[in-house]
Amino acid sequence: MLRKWFYLILSALVALLVGCSNQEIQQTSSKEGGSTSNSSTNASDPQSNGNAQPASGGKKQLKIAWVHMTAGANSEQRAKKGFEDYIKAQGYDWELSVSDSKGSGQTWASNVEDAVQRKVDAIIVSMADLRAGKAALESAQKAGIPVYSIDSGWTPGIEVDITSNNFVMSSKVSSYLTDRLGGQGKIVAFKMAEHHGVRKRGEVLDLVAKENPGIEIIESHNIDYTNFYQDTLQTMEDYLQRYGKDIKAVWAGWDEPAMAAAAAIQAAGFSKEDIIVVGIDGHAPAIEEMKNGSPMVATVAQGFEVMGEKIANYIYEINVNGKPKSEVITSTTVYVDTPLITDANLPGEGVPAYKAPDLYNAK
Repeated sequence: MLRKWFYLILSALVALLVGCSNQEIQQTSSKEGGSTSNSSTNASDPQSNGNAQPASGGKKQLKIAWVHMTAGANSEQRAKKGFEDYIKAQGYDWELSVSDSKGSGQTWASNVEDAVQRKVDAIIVSMADLRAGKAALESAQKAGIPVYSIDSGWTPGIEVDITSNNFVMSSKVSSYLTDRLGGQGKIVAFKMAEHHGVRKRGEVLDLVAKENPGIEIIESHNIDYTNFYQDTLQTMEDYLQRYGKDIKAVWAGWDEPAMAAAAAIQAAGFSKEDIIVVGIDGHAPAIEEMKNGSPMVATVAQGFEVMGEKIANYIYEINVNGKPKSEVITSTTVYVDTPLITDANLPGEGVPAYKAPDLYNAK
């Protein structure tokens, strides 16, 4: 009897020990399996631990080359400032090198070639005559360096050109000039064939004048871009000596020549009651002159700062975020808005002209 109880107790103890052992084995296996499973989850889920990071689309520290056609031009300065202010506000760690071509197409092409040799991540060109730099753009393409342009026109080798619609701007200001003169009067024009935008503006002026037979363009001068202010000033002085008050208006392809023509008119003793001047750009000094009663009475305001901002954003999305170019840039040319500003709808204090309402939209 005792032996029977002994075997029963012994069997129970053996069963208990075996059960405990199996449980430990299962727990150990479960822990090991759970560890593997959790590791897999952490690797695929960047939120699951502090070490996992989403894949980066590209470089964050970029080297950008900005190649000016003429660094002294207000429009180029404004575009670059818009670019610099934007990347600073966004906290982008970019290195920007700047070169000035001083109005020379040959120098501009050389500056682009230099940027290619320095293996920058992107090149920005502003207000350039791209026809002079075909070989330089091909070098950039071969090196895989994207070239973005501001107000230079689009050509193969350029990712995108950010600009204003020059046909629209000239249509606005040329039509306004004609309307203000009542469709009658002799005018002189300051054009420039070398810059695509000014060339287009001049072509629109010719078309508007053709449709208004009472408007006569008695002189048309092609501005020397390397010395545009002085060249316009001296040429206008000559026109005033030859024609005097027979000139009713001056059309200028951009603001600085318009301001030079206005200065010559005032120096000769005339006012805006005698001769009016129109330009294009909406630079702050031109707006200030208009506020002070200058013969300059109208301009079309370009958002050069916005152009710089857009270029910076494109570079970030493509070079840093790694987005496909076709997804970011949907057209070879992108236009910004351009309001017509006259002495009748001058922007308020502290309001940039390009943010002011157009004359025909002003309340």
